[in-house]
Amino acid sequence: MSVQLKDNKKQSLQNGTVIPAHPTALTKKMELDERRQRALSRYYLESGVGGVAIGVHTSQFEIRDAGLLKPILELGKEEQMAFAKKTNTEVVMIAGVMGETEQAIREARMAGDQGYDAVLLCLAGLNGFSVPELIIHCRKVAEVIPVIGFYLQPSVGGMSLGVEFWREFSSIENVVAIKMAPFDRYQTLDVVRGVVESGRGGDIALYTGNDDNIVPDLLTTYEIPFEGKMVRKQIVGGLLGHWAVWTRKAVELYQKIKNTETLDSLELLTLGAKVTDANAAFFDARNRFKGSIAGIHEVLIRQGFLEGNYTLNSNEKLSPGQKEEIDRIYRLYPELNDDVFVSENLERWLT
Repeated sequence: MSVQLKDNKKQSLQNGTVIPAHPTALTKKMELDERRQRALSRYYLESGVGGVAIGVHTSQFEIRDAGLLKPILELGKEEQMAFAKKTNTEVVMIAGVMGETEQAIREARMAGDQGYDAVLLCLAGLNGFSVPELIIHCRKVAEVIPVIGFYLQPSVGGMSLGVEFWREFSSIENVVAIKMAPFDRYQTLDVVRGVVESGRGGDIALYTGNDDNIVPDLLTTYEIPFEGKMVRKQIVGGLLGHWAVWTRKAVELYQKIKNTETLDSLELLTLGAKVTDANAAFFDARNRFKGSIAGIHEVLIRQGFLEGNYTLNSNEKLSPGQKEEIDRIYRLYPELNDDVFVSENLERWLT
């Protein structure tokens, strides 16, 4: 019997929210640093997020080979349950799932067994699959647990997927949302078209994963013609690696966007350009995102969450000049960081 999304969680996804992609805290020996992993979860939850995604790209795909996927999912769920007990506030818990069908189903079942609400289904590594084969793969995972689609940019392991794929994917009944992260406006539009043309535009929530275009995505309403009518579709929230840092300020920004009046849009777009500049430094855009995970780690190290920039893939490291770019962002846009909030609570989160 498949896991079904509870009504309150479905409503939360539909309304839109902030969902950070949870990094993995490691020791120098490349073992899971449980204390720091828990501290990160507590930080996100107390920042006011509406969901957390664990075991995803920002978590490092290599955690699977290191046997760390199950432990980090367990820790994340424990912290969510403790937070819910203390605050009577539930968030949407999302587990990353990837690999060929057998592996993806196994990971989906693991997530369901641990009480996760949905999985973010990554198709990285399936480049040899045809569109029909990809759809079959997705359907089989959706038979286990609610699925959030993931359009991952090709530069970090994704593949180009057209309107036809997203139309068929959106027709899968247990698909509840899509994270659009191609870092490309044309391909983002392909997803929106596919969702609307599937006839399930009212059922599937769209989330930006375009860390390079966060604010404009959240301000945009698409108008897509379908069956003689003009369908309006918005990107309601974000599921972002960028929101793994400075999360409290991300929540404040999101709330400001959701509550904005038309006259505030230009001001928000100006702020959005600053966020994009910050993302260029964090994600190492000038080097085609080679240092994206290391850049996120660098900020968390500065804030005291991580002990060091430890990654399971030796190629995942800061690029030359990236640290200086992050220095520049700190200097130019102090209003974007939440260092004060972190410093006031870090010791408690680490206890």
